[in-house]
Formats: sequence, structure tokens, C-alpha cells
Amino acid sequence: MSMKALISAIEAIDDVEVFGRVKSVQGLLIEIVGPVRELRVGGRVTIEATDGHYLAAEIIGFRDGHALCLPFGELGGVRLGCKAVFRRHDGAVNPSHGWLGRVINANGEPIDGLGPLPMGATPYPLRQSPLAAHDRTRVGEPIELGVRCLNTFATMCEGQRMGIFAGSGVGKSVLMSMLARNTDVDVSVIGLIGERGREVHEFIQEYLGEEGLARAVVVVATSDEAALMRRQAAYISMSIAEYFRDSGQRVLCMMDSLTRFAMAQREIGLAIGEPPTAKGYPPTVFTELPRLLERAGPGKPNSGSITGLFTVLVEGDDHNEPIADAVRGILDGHIVMERGIAERGRYPAVNVLRSISRTMPGCVPEEVRPTLSRARELMSIFSDMEELIRLGAYRKGSDPNVDRAIAIYPKLEAFLGQQRDETTTIAEGYAMLAGLIAEADARD
Repeated sequence: MSMKALISAIEAIDDVEVFGRVKSVQGLLIEIVGPVRELRVGGRVTIEATDGHYLAAEIIGFRDGHALCLPFGELGGVRLGCKAVFRRHDGAVNPSHGWLGRVINANGEPIDGLGPLPMGATPYPLRQSPLAAHDRTRVGEPIELGVRCLNTFATMCEGQRMGIFAGSGVGKSVLMSMLARNTDVDVSVIGLIGERGREVHEFIQEYLGEEGLARAVVVVATSDEAALMRRQAAYISMSIAEYFRDSGQRVLCMMDSLTRFAMAQREIGLAIGEPPTAKGYPPTVFTELPRLLERAGPGKPNSGSITGLFTVLVEGDDHNEPIADAVRGILDGHIVMERGIAERGRYPAVNVLRSISRTMPGCVPEEVRPTLSRARELMSIFSDMEELIRLGAYRKGSDPNVDRAIAIYPKLEAFLGQQRDETTTIAEGYAMLAGLIAEADARD
């Protein structure tokens, strides 16, 4: 540990112990009596349970002069009268470049069995405010994602934030792994929030691989962990990304998924008595989402940037449910994955007609724009006529544009599909698409 890191750790030690006692436990809500005037929302508490272990908790509100807390772990061993020590310092993390290639939990502790993490000199608060709007630069140049359909039809720029909207089992994790391995950035920070426990090793070893992990930090909070841990996994992911951004790195911050972050915040809000509003989500969910997402984006001049990719698990394939609708209004574009496309066997199952990048067409060369417009036009024509075509109700020769759309459809589907270990640059994608469109328009 460096001298700066040691000084930072010493400063984090409380000089005076302030404590209270557990008054009641209702569900997951712990009520603590004590010197309430010394406390604040977001403060940390350590409860000394009867079985000898210590339970961390966070103050989420006050009621009748008592502090209301939620735990970061199991409540086993907590009884009435347990000592609860209030901490002066809120949650913070001390990242360093030595964290690359490591897998950690929501508390910043290693869970990969590779020993302790080297601590950086500067603490980064978990709930840091976003950069001021006037301090940010504009988004940068187009960024290589390696995924052909996204590079071509939803081109992203450095510092942009995009959402990946999909139902369960449509291929979000595979697409995320492709983006984590192939995106042209210096560092990837991947937050697996509320993930299935069995899929963590599968994602890291099979999907991400050694090459992808070597330049990444993976934060894991599985679905069985407490709501505070799942929410904190998103905060610590963003704090680590901010550290690398401030170091001048181009960072890709990926989270799977924002929906589980919102569900964790819903549990926290309902526990304290917030009224459920939109489909059971309390108001704080729609307050916390922009506070989290606005932390990504371009940095200050002469610093790095955070390019954000966030998945949204749409319930019942309803892309207009409250979380999807709120996130779509905050981000700089959306990628829509559809079950029907996956069922046809085309992966990634991206519907390019419903996907949009808000930096296009400004980041696309002028000579390429007619090709992209023509490709979208032909796909739209086929989509409008698809039912008639499949029923055999369309007669060939009735409309030349429909005939061209039918002829090019299999080739466009092949162009949009891509194997997991395949990669394509933006220039290669444009060239391939231009060849397909020229061939289709050359037909009589």
C-alpha cells in the first residue's frame, strides 16, 4: 500500500464512536434508537449481532426520532438491543490500475481468489454527483464496437450512452460479451447486477474470456443478495469507471441490468413506506436512474470518457413499461432486441428499424448516408409487406421496390447476423452493405 493510500485509510477511521441500539426489526427494516442528530440518510451502520458477526447496514430514513436501516446481508443473529455503531464516513472505494483483470463484489472486495486488491490513493464516493453539464466535452469520434449491425445502423461515439432493451433469453449476455471483447476502448467495467449465480463464471470464462477480462474489472451482485448490495453494485461500477476516466482512459461501462437496479431501489423505497406509483415503482426509482446514468458520458477537457452500455430487461417484452420508458428518455439511443428475430435463429437479434443512435447521422460520413437510408427503406418495405409475402398474397412484379426488398432480404439477414467470435470494423460494414445495395438496385 502506498503512503497516500495509507493516509486515506487512516482518515477513514472514526475518531469518536457514536452508537445506538436495535429497537425493532420489521421484515428487512431495522429501527435503531440513538443520537439521531448525529446521523444522516446514506450513513453507514455496523450492527454487532449475537453470534459474533458484524452486519453492515445503511440509513435510509427516519421515523418518530428513530433511524431506519436496511442491511447489506442476512439478518440472522440480530436481536433487540444489539449495539449499532454509526460510521462517520459513507461508502467509498479506492480503485487502482491493479484492479484490471479482477472480479469483485459490491463492497469492493475480491471474490476471484486471487488475493487482496491493491488500493489506490484517492477515495471515490459510491454516490458521487455527475459532472456539471458545462464542464463536459462533446462526444468524440465513432467508436468501433466490432458488432456489424450496431456499427452500421446504430453507430456509437466515444462518451455516448446507449440502452440495450430486450426480454429474457433473447441474447443480451452474448451481445454484451461481444461488445466487451471487441469495443475499441482502454478499459471495460462490467457490472453484473442481480445476475444468476450460475451464470457469473460462464460469462467471465466462456463469453468474456481471458483477453476480455485482462482489460476489465467485473463487479458482481447476484440475485440472492440484499437489495442494498444490488444497488451498490451499480454505484461501485460507475465509481471505478470514473477513476479510470480521470486517469485519461477511454472507458466502456456496461451494466446488466438497469431493471434489476430499479427493482432493488423499489424494494428499498417500499420498505421505508414510499407510495408505489407506476407499476409498483416508487418515485425514488425515477430519481435515482438519471443520477446514476448521468455519471457516464464525456469527461472534462484533457481527461478520458465513459461510454455507457446498459441493458434493460423489459417485462413481458413490453418496451413501453415504466423503466424502459424512463431509461429511453435519459440515454442517447436504444438498441432493441426482439424475441421473434431470435426465434428465427438470427443473432444478435437486433431490430435495426426500431434501434436508433442519437449521434447519427452526424457521425456518419456523408457518402455513406444514402446507402444506409436505402437499406433502411428496403427493410421497412419488406417489414410492411411481410405478412402478405409469407401468405403468398403478393404477386411478383406488382411493385419493383417490393421485388428488390424480397430479393435482398436473405442477404441483409445474413449481413445483420454475426457469430460470437466474429468481428467487423465500421469501414468493413459500410463496404459490405454498399455492395449489397448496389447489387439489389442493379436488378431490373
